[in-house]
Amino acid sequence: MDIFNFDMAEFFSFLLTLMRLSLVVFLLPFFEGRTIPNMVKAAVCLMLTLAVFPALSLEASAFPAHPLEIAVVLLSEILLGVMLGLAVKFIFAGIRTGGQVIGFQMGFSMLTLANPSSGEQEGITSILLYQLSFTVFIVANGHLYLIKALTESFDLIPPGGLILSAKVGQHILALSLTMFVLAIKVAAPVMISLLLVELTLGLMGRAAPQMNLLMLGFPVKIAVGLVFIGMLFTLMGQRMEELIASLGPMFSTLIKAGSPLLQ
Repeated sequence: MDIFNFDMAEFFSFLLTLMRLSLVVFLLPFFEGRTIPNMVKAAVCLMLTLAVFPALSLEASAFPAHPLEIAVVLLSEILLGVMLGLAVKFIFAGIRTGGQVIGFQMGFSMLTLANPSSGEQEGITSILLYQLSFTVFIVANGHLYLIKALTESFDLIPPGGLILSAKVGQHILALSLTMFVLAIKVAAPVMISLLLVELTLGLMGRAAPQMNLLMLGFPVKIAVGLVFIGMLFTLMGQRMEELIASLGPMFSTLIKAGSPLLQ
């Protein structure tokens, strides 16, 4: 592509590429919130598009003449960008949900902090696990897998070529189910350990009714929870590496479901 001499159809394809990549970037968990200025986000999207677009083998289709056709093509790119962005967002949402459950079980339901990424009030364990998962995501080159998957999406779905089918909806529902499954896998070890602590305290209360279990239970549950969260760090790293490795196939399955070339 000669950036100083391209026709209107190619320019329109560039805008559609920018729209798809921008929606994915703005939906990424580590780009949400107000910590990163919108101008910086826009600059990242533009630089990513300028880096990716020349390497794409796109056939410049005729520029839509009717405003309604342009609106349909733009809506197609918006939907595709949202779907691809949600695919990544579901992974981190599952980890944050698991962290919220752990914090509630440990007695941290009233202890919230401002998440530096989203700017919202969240449980301290949720923020801790989220920051850990984000660190592993970057260290394991998850962002490079993501860029590669986005680039390959143009091979099967050219700009404006998304086909909405029942399979697309099924894959989105499957991804949302993965979020809850991941939350359970993250929270299960700590929840089981705290359940055993509750049973032990209950038996102690029956054996020695004079004990103040209310004052004893809180520090014990917090201590046990912190120990198991520390043990969870290793499992979290392994789990994130598995999820990053499956990011490409996950994107591929979703893209094939909406590809006009495979219908």
